[in-house]
Amino acid sequence: MRSFWTEPFLWIHLAGLAAVPLTLELLWLGLAFGEPLLPMGLELLIVATIGIVPVLGMQLTRPFDIFSLLFLALKPERLSEEQQRLLSLFKRKTSKFWAIAAAAFMAWVLWQIYQVAPMAAGVVPLAPRWRVVGLLGAGLAFLSSNLFLQVPLSVVQVLFTSEAEWATTKPYPLEKTPKDFTVPGLRVNRILPVTVQQETANVITSPSSESSSQPL
Repeated sequence: MRSFWTEPFLWIHLAGLAAVPLTLELLWLGLAFGEPLLPMGLELLIVATIGIVPVLGMQLTRPFDIFSLLFLALKPERLSEEQQRLLSLFKRKTSKFWAIAAAAFMAWVLWQIYQVAPMAAGVVPLAPRWRVVGLLGAGLAFLSSNLFLQVPLSVVQVLFTSEAEWATTKPYPLEKTPKDFTVPGLRVNRILPVTVQQETANVITSPSSESSSQPL
């Protein structure tokens, strides 16, 4: 068990994977709106561009700052030394290979969902004028799908950092955080109550603590 696993933001963003099926369902419904107005390849290109390019570009250049939630983000100067060290890991360990592989996988998923989109035609408007709205909604849903996949993927890469590497990781310079990371939303002094961090630490460390307290 790694000592930095007590950081609640890691687990909050890892749990974002649970939202991927829901957003893909919204993508499916969006693709079912109306009748195709453009060639299939062009429609797929539009949805893929909206959904994949912004998130992939973000992860390849300025990784997502996990110390944020919804439309709020912790001010860089409010980050603890441990959180700054985690930022160093995210900057160093967010693999471009895995980010591109995830994007390719999601492009394949988009193709598969497009093939079965007519199955949802019975629950959405069929008027041709709705097609543009449907494609836009599908693009935004696909954007959410990619975000909820790419960010947890980067969290997993950090979670597998060894204690030895963690011990030698230096805090990320605060002045570089806004430039090198994507910091979404309004910047605030605090997002989570202190009790959340304490409870997370207790949950994660309690098994090891109990085992170490048992007599040999």
